Amino acid sequence: MPKPIYLLNGPNLNLLGRRQPEIYGAETLADVQARVEVLAADLGLELRCHQSNWEGQIIDWVHQARDDGAGIIINPGAFTHTSVAILDALNAFDGPVLEVHISNIHKRETFRHHSYVSLRADGVIAGFGTEGYLLALRRMKTLVAQ
Repeated sequence: MPKPIYLLNGPNLNLLGRRQPEIYGAETLADVQARVEVLAADLGLELRCHQSNWEGQIIDWVHQARDDGAGIIINPGAFTHTSVAILDALNAFDGPVLEVHISNIHKRETFRHHSYVSLRADGVIAGFGTEGYLLALRRMKTLVAQ
């Protein structure tokens, strides 16, 4: 069995579909996860989906992926703009890392334009709504196959 892809979601993404639907859409995180799991199965990938509002928990999952993960797709939420600790954890991971944002962070408040995670990410997808997760998974398939 190939190593799994970790799909990590940061703070407030548990409120997807209920929080600012004009920005983030009407799909819930469970809806998104179900769509991504179907695609993962079609692509022959195992997926481990996690969400936390706690920075340390996300770091622990990144550490876990060091041991048994092939790649990480991460939507770090607001930790994008603040977490050197998540960046450090990602820098200790040897596989590919893709950063996903539902909204176009470069079209929003100035403080959202900077991403610590982007300093490690092999690719960034922003502004494609929840479809960005599917795009990231397709790209991840290519990266882990190399």
